[in-house]
Amino acid sequence: MYHGMRVTTIFRTVLCIALFCSVAAVIPTQHANRALAADFLAGFADLPLMPGLSAVEEAGLVFDSPSGRIAEAYASGETDRHTVTEFYRKTLPALGWVSKAENRFEREGEELIIDFFEGGSGITVRFTTAPAQGG
Repeated sequence: MYHGMRVTTIFRTVLCIALFCSVAAVIPTQHANRALAADFLAGFADLPLMPGLSAVEEAGLVFDSPSGRIAEAYASGETDRHTVTEFYRKTLPALGWVSKAENRFEREGEELIIDFFEGGSGITVRFTTAPAQGG
């Protein structure tokens, strides 16, 4: 009987250690994912900032009008138009945006337009949302 209790105690101890290790392994991953997902453009509830771009904080605006919200934000970085276009073409549908044309998306009566200004070794990207035309 003593031997059986000892095996049970060892089993419970190993199980507790395994449970603790699995929880400890998940916590840093959740924080890392949260940190990756935390970079959103100011004025946009869920428009992610592409890695490699930095928000130009002083250059945006948000305006609420009777017909809907108008928001504009800028980001810049040492990347190219194609890379930015591909990132948002792949990312935005998961957030409910539907592609209407190259760098034009629509969601729930709102239109998102992505424009580019190239110069030097980098690019500046302008993100504009406004009420969708005809919607």
